[in-house]
Amino acid sequence: MSTFSWIITSSLLGGTLSVLFAALLTLNTRASWVQMLISYAIGALLGAAFLNALPEALELSKNPGGMAATVLFGILLFFILEKLVLWRHCHVVECEAHDPLHGVIVNTSAVNNHDSGRSGMMIMLGDTFHNFVDGILIAAAFMVDVQLGIVTSIAIIAHEIPQEAGNFLILLNSGYTRRQALLFNLFSSIATLIGGMMAYFMLQDMSHLMPSLLALAAASMIYVAMSDLIPGLHKRPEIGATVQQVALIMLGISSIWLAGSFFPHPT
Repeated sequence: MSTFSWIITSSLLGGTLSVLFAALLTLNTRASWVQMLISYAIGALLGAAFLNALPEALELSKNPGGMAATVLFGILLFFILEKLVLWRHCHVVECEAHDPLHGVIVNTSAVNNHDSGRSGMMIMLGDTFHNFVDGILIAAAFMVDVQLGIVTSIAIIAHEIPQEAGNFLILLNSGYTRRQALLFNLFSSIATLIGGMMAYFMLQDMSHLMPSLLALAAASMIYVAMSDLIPGLHKRPEIGATVQQVALIMLGISSIWLAGSFFPHPT
């Protein structure tokens, strides 16, 4: 397969499968599955960031200090962007904050009462932009090599499923039907494909941006795992839940390592 084919396939199938799987989990109210998937997603994100994206960025740039600064800048940037989204949501409805179960923004006033679709629409706008950025990161990774693209796609899909599950709950609580929630999420996932295609054509003549994009991808994965997902795990401090969480995080890291071994770097 060509690089462009890999980008199209990963962006299209990744977005669609994550939405369908999230719908299966959410619409069948299997909350325990979502909890387990969050732990796995944390491992996949951290594994992809530290075992693939960041080492590749360092190798391409030959400037470790610059790449470390880019990761630091990226984490701060994502923090500011998230603050802006939270600020915007708290002015649209009563107030919104992170749901510790899903690691996504949830309207606390809309859990039991419909809000004429306002919070659901805001979530869809934010998720569409998020998916667009994911497409850019997938394309940048595949344009370096197939192995990096595959493990990056796995990590992105892994964390998209619990996020999309959270989106379904928000849309349903906001007054949308199950069919509308599914269609809106599928439509939003197309932004991943658009972002991937645009990045492929734009980055052809801007290869010098690859290391920085990979460093930003690593920053995004680290931030989502550490800021949005891990805090929710601390809501279950009992030993049994902790052992399960650690085991699933290790499974997520191992799957990324195995994917990297199965699809080695080209020589």
